[in-house]
Amino acid sequence: MSTSPFYRTAAAPFTHGLSPWNSRRLLELLPFALDELPAPKRPSGLEEMLFQGSYPRLYDRPVKPQDWYPAYLQTYVERDVRQLKNVTNLETFRRFLGLCAARTGQLLNYSSLAADAGVSHPTVMGWISLLETSFIIHLLRPHHANFSKRLIKMPKLHFIDTGLACSLLGIEKASQLVSHPLKGALFETWVVGELLKRRLNQGLRSNLFFWRDKTGHEIDALADEAGQLFPFEIKAGKTVSSDMFRDLAYWHKLAGRKAGKATLIFGGQAPVVHPEVTVLPWNDIRNSL
Repeated sequence: MSTSPFYRTAAAPFTHGLSPWNSRRLLELLPFALDELPAPKRPSGLEEMLFQGSYPRLYDRPVKPQDWYPAYLQTYVERDVRQLKNVTNLETFRRFLGLCAARTGQLLNYSSLAADAGVSHPTVMGWISLLETSFIIHLLRPHHANFSKRLIKMPKLHFIDTGLACSLLGIEKASQLVSHPLKGALFETWVVGELLKRRLNQGLRSNLFFWRDKTGHEIDALADEAGQLFPFEIKAGKTVSSDMFRDLAYWHKLAGRKAGKATLIFGGQAPVVHPEVTVLPWNDIRNSL
């Protein structure tokens, strides 16, 4: 297979490889990672990046996100959903997709989602599974290490692509994200997506989790490398403040020797030096991987 990212499908991720007993690895290719985007076409601002997303068709053809995503969603719902699962009420499923977009970067409560969508709990579980297998969402599971603390057991829902989530949320231009209430959640989703793509692009399985206890302390992403835990704090703010390090410090005391180097990824564009934490602007996220 060519190493050029433009050989990736523009419509959906795909797997590449041979049978399970063959020595070649099966690769799951998601939409472009930031460092795969062609430099002349790479969005320069965070809001533009979140709004445009990373599907290849948006970078190899002169098409606007607000035109392409609705067409993609229509194709996905009317063709792929019917092929993958027997969904009889497509309008209800479309509404369900919008409700999921409104929950990106948040804990997934199946009962609440079922009530809002007007469908049963088993139906929501089946539809969430469908969105996972068709690479629309990724469920980030909580890490099992509890450090003698009561933990949240629900997964966090993340869209694979923020441009798709923005379309479902009715966001029509990047400037609307500046003050949008879900900007922080969308940025967290984007960062988790970048970390996930880095693993999958190397033919590795995801080693990403999150950590949250019952008192509200949270680590947005946690990379487990053979028991060594590397925490990531994700903040959409364009300037770094001391309170951004609070949960990292709290978690580090609990984790002790298991704690690896901590990283803070924020929404600004200028690097910041910190004595204990790697602090990176969003457009330099490749250096956190």
